[in-house]
Amino acid sequence: MISTQDWADTQRLWDYHQMSHTPRPCSVAIGLGSHDLGVADTAVDLYRRGMAPLLVFTGATSPTTRERMPRGEAVHYSERAIELGVPDSAVMVEPRARNTGENIRFSRDLLAEAGIEVSSVLLISKPYEERRAYATARKLWPEVEIVSASSPLTLQDYVDSIGDARMVIDMLVGALQRLLIYPEQGFMISQTVDPEVLASYERLCRGGFTSRLLRDADGQILTSTN
Repeated sequence: MISTQDWADTQRLWDYHQMSHTPRPCSVAIGLGSHDLGVADTAVDLYRRGMAPLLVFTGATSPTTRERMPRGEAVHYSERAIELGVPDSAVMVEPRARNTGENIRFSRDLLAEAGIEVSSVLLISKPYEERRAYATARKLWPEVEIVSASSPLTLQDYVDSIGDARMVIDMLVGALQRLLIYPEQGFMISQTVDPEVLASYERLCRGGFTSRLLRDADGQILTSTN
């Protein structure tokens, strides 16, 4: 059972994970690969609105996408964008990245090798990954301005689209854990986490929403040392 308190805590994490940036024209839009083709749809919408002249899709495959996207996340995203009317010349594919850090680094290198000057990036991710993507990009690509974007969905909309409420809560909890521990490992910049958000995270952990949490060799949940 998912209690009323669980839902309230989940909503608090959902709100925190979103950066609430207003999309504006940028040098390039980068769509981060995942199981969610909505990222590609959002990239196309932003392209049509004149927010970026070029779309870069980045991502290999993962255990959750191998069957649905056998040619790789970035390839399937690019095919979706072209199917929706984006010209081939406005799409680039980075097919090797297997995590958010590689998404950023490999896309940055791809653009540099192509001689494309970048001063700002419209970074498109799943709704609950906005803050993680932003924090990672700010660490690895500090010289450019990062504008976060995602599909404009409510928490309930997203749960309905996935069809598994517990899995969504687990993903939100896992994303928050990474925001807490990854800065110490040099993977992203540190983000302020309000005490209310941290309390919601801890309650959800105690409630068993832990399948997406990182653990040490002894099976203990990894926590921040700060």
